[in-house]
Amino acid sequence: MKIGFIGPGRMGRPILDRLRAAGHDVTVLVRRPEARAAADTDGLTWAATVPATVRGADAVFVVVLKDDQVRSVCLGPEGAVAAMKPGTTLVQHTTSDPATARLLGEAGAGNGVGVLDAALSGGPHDIAAGRLTLWVGGDEALLDRMRPVFATYASPVLFVGQLGDGQRVKLVNNALFVAQVGLAIDAVRLAGSLGIEERAILAALQHGSGASRGLGVVASGGSVDAVPGRIGDLMLKDITVVREVARNAGADLGIIGTVLSSDAVEKKVLRPPT
Repeated sequence: MKIGFIGPGRMGRPILDRLRAAGHDVTVLVRRPEARAAADTDGLTWAATVPATVRGADAVFVVVLKDDQVRSVCLGPEGAVAAMKPGTTLVQHTTSDPATARLLGEAGAGNGVGVLDAALSGGPHDIAAGRLTLWVGGDEALLDRMRPVFATYASPVLFVGQLGDGQRVKLVNNALFVAQVGLAIDAVRLAGSLGIEERAILAALQHGSGASRGLGVVASGGSVDAVPGRIGDLMLKDITVVREVARNAGADLGIIGTVLSSDAVEKKVLRPPT
């Protein structure tokens, strides 16, 4: 498959590498002149503009950092959707506002371009192992046609509903995950007040019914103090989106929101590392 790729960063680059290793013909957007030499060294086919990156592609993958970047590279006269040929597919992986998925779908429909809202969960190591989780909203038949491509880097690939629902599932997941990290941090505090050392409680709880992915992240860093430096920036970005989406939808974050607003999260997960 001929693929246009926008966003070869922390998550995008390993996806790009897996697509190329599977034999797909990938052209990647490289805007900065200083990055082009590195792209040449790596043997990448690159283009300097969005239209040149996506022109002639069967599918375009977007793995940028923020919602406004998604809109910038996808929409408008110089965006990906306008330059894509009818019958092609736009795959949007970036964590973003579900409303953006709807806008992409509307723009795509006007140009004969299918859109998949393919929210992801996992890290670069999961991509390298082919076990990234995808929650996909959009046309299920279109997803089925793209499954062989997704299988090069993701498993499971789950259909979750209409455009925007992939992002909604991702945002609920991220809110729950950060709340679990916050609860694990507070469990360390409680254990300390009972005379149990941090290292001992982190090791013990992983073998009990209180274990969680969030606890595992805290424990793998060896200390509560290591958490913000490892996940703080990414989680702050995602939780900011969670709060904005909930506010716009009139949704009550409930107990999860209470935990997200606690000192355990605000000061020990989301604070910038010092």
